Amino acid sequence: MITEPPSLTEKMTLFWHGHFATQYTTVRVPQYHYKQNALFRQYALGNFKELVKRVTIDPLMLIYLDGVRNTVGAPNENYARELMELFTIGIGNYTQTDIQQAAKALTGWQVSGLDAIFTPSRHDSSIKTFMGRTGNFDHNDIVDIIFEQAETARFICRKLYRYFIYQTPDETIVNQLADTFRNNNYEIRPVLRQLFNSAHFYNQLTISAEITSPIEKAVSAIRQLNIPVAANSFIVPSYVRASAEAFGQSLFEPPNVAGWPGYRTWISTTTLLARNQFTDAIITGRTTVGNTSIGFKVNPLTFALQFPNPSAARTLVDDIAAHLIAMQTSAARRQMLLDTLLQGTDENNWNINDPQAPTRIEGLLKVICRMAEYQLG
Repeated sequence: MITEPPSLTEKMTLFWHGHFATQYTTVRVPQYHYKQNALFRQYALGNFKELVKRVTIDPLMLIYLDGVRNTVGAPNENYARELMELFTIGIGNYTQTDIQQAAKALTGWQVSGLDAIFTPSRHDSSIKTFMGRTGNFDHNDIVDIIFEQAETARFICRKLYRYFIYQTPDETIVNQLADTFRNNNYEIRPVLRQLFNSAHFYNQLTISAEITSPIEKAVSAIRQLNIPVAANSFIVPSYVRASAEAFGQSLFEPPNVAGWPGYRTWISTTTLLARNQFTDAIITGRTTVGNTSIGFKVNPLTFALQFPNPSAARTLVDDIAAHLIAMQTSAARRQMLLDTLLQGTDENNWNINDPQAPTRIEGLLKVICRMAEYQLG
């Protein structure tokens, strides 16, 4: 996330990680988590139906939701339930009987080494009735039948809307996206293209309505501040990961199978303080508590000199605010930021070459990153 060029693939990989949530504390085999993450990256913008089929027999998911315990004569319903409730169609669109019948169809899979294997003797080959269809179904059949239901497209498009725009979806937009989803055989890319090119996406009422998740905020802060990170560096990524944990999001450890609830749950008195301590630290290079070096920091002059007129104080403040905050800031807020940069001196006395300029820029950046507006995406 930190070193890749701007990439929707990385954002969608994180989305799928929260959608098909699994926890390292439950399955302590890092290779399984690596393989699943690679699967999410492979299908990040690809075919959602195929991704569901692959996840259904993914070794990590088979262990995490007890697919390896699901066998003929002793069906385990855990994955079948979550497949419908959380992963594809949502509560209210299936029955308990559907869960039971799907569980039978999903029998027979085990994990050997790092791979999933199918053992026919463990599979229930009886006739099942699922969502009004009858046959000797396997896992592919179950997924295909789920995707024949119109609500499946709406369910995932609703979740994409919440991820990219706002917690309360506009159902008219959701239905339009769902039509595109179905008409394109459940390819994700056409749906996102339609959403991002829509006038609705740029509506002033919904711009910055999303509270940025901890890992995205930490990563974006590093990138926005142009902090150099070597591709093989462990210092910055490890600090970002640990800090994101402190303000509420531990990668490979969602709180439960439903993933991170997000939105307003990201912000509390504790996590907001942790966010502010993180941005203070990457700006000054030292921790707020203990005043110890973190091993890297922003270069304030290099950062300021990327803007077209760094020696014009008011213009510089406006440019930095626009760079760091997605929403339009008020004139009063920009005046406050200008006063922060100038620290009591006259505006005309500002000079980017002044020996005090780096310290004043750092002070400005700390104030901006502590603003409520900065937490919005």
